[in-house]
Amino acid sequence: MDRVRTALVGCGKVGQIHAQALASLPESDLVGVCDVDPARAAAFAARYGGRPYTDVGPLLGDAAPHAVVIGTPHPLHAGPAIQAAAAGVHVLVEKPMAATLEDCDAMLAAARRAGVKLGVISQRRWYEPVLRMKAAIEAGKLGRPVLGTFVMYSWRDPSYYQSDPWRGRWDTEGGGVLVNQSPHLLDLLGWLMDDPVAEVAGYWANLNHPSVEVEDSAVAVLRFQNGGLGSIVTSLAQRPGIATKVHIHGSNGASVGVETDRGATFIAGMSTIAEPPLNDLWTIPGEEDRLAAFQAEDRARFAAIDAMTHYHALQIQDFLRAILEDRPPQVTGADGRRVVELFQAIYRSHREGRSIRLPIA
Repeated sequence: MDRVRTALVGCGKVGQIHAQALASLPESDLVGVCDVDPARAAAFAARYGGRPYTDVGPLLGDAAPHAVVIGTPHPLHAGPAIQAAAAGVHVLVEKPMAATLEDCDAMLAAARRAGVKLGVISQRRWYEPVLRMKAAIEAGKLGRPVLGTFVMYSWRDPSYYQSDPWRGRWDTEGGGVLVNQSPHLLDLLGWLMDDPVAEVAGYWANLNHPSVEVEDSAVAVLRFQNGGLGSIVTSLAQRPGIATKVHIHGSNGASVGVETDRGATFIAGMSTIAEPPLNDLWTIPGEEDRLAAFQAEDRARFAAIDAMTHYHALQIQDFLRAILEDRPPQVTGADGRRVVELFQAIYRSHREGRSIRLPIA
């Protein structure tokens, strides 16, 4: 097999990015798209290929995909993921993996039983400045990562919450900024620190979005198993958006960082990535003067690609190649579960007024 028969479940805003990748990657043969709205499914099929479906069962039976990409609202990831796994189909899920640990564990169990691969979208791992940081950390240029910070000062206006009926509600979104906008950076922080979180203390609040139920801001402090520390400040309450950054500091005093987003983070189907991701901090001994060159290189690359689709396509390609090569994908279901466990621990810490030890039973 040199191509994977692929399908898309969920033809909403982020589904457009997935469909473009599935229709264009040489490893993919897009055979079906599925959405509860028949007109939307038909429009996707006409534009990207494959047959339209309104139910996952017929999609799995008639189109017979080898892999599905799921882009439904996150509280609705588990159902089609478990159904696909039970049919022997590999599953790649949009972030976050789910809104609850129970759903994550059910998805992981279904994948294990069926012997299929389960991955979670975290395309910012493929950003060149992020890969540069990971390579430096793995080469020991920081000594051991001992302090990691994630800061997001972003913005969402009322039209964002009005764009889909499920947004801004606990029962249909599962949470706010922690669940929807933060998983990419929570994943990067954990991946770069390369050390499981042992304990979390956090708070959340809705600071200036009174028309929605969920939080627009959260803060947390982390203690990692090997003694490292971390902090999180994440918010959608800064109009019109400032920046999003992840910084890693090492035991030898060296630091590296990335600004993944300038201004407000992009909204799939509603806004674009206007500024390139860039390293904004680099104090590795002997490499302090390389920062300007890194930034020039990444600005030039950004001008030559469509950043809205490029990095998603790289991750989807990795997942399809993992199937063809019979290896784990770069971002696994276990990676996705760790992100959900972290934001659920922050919610629990706020609710119970105490720090929460991980893993959560």
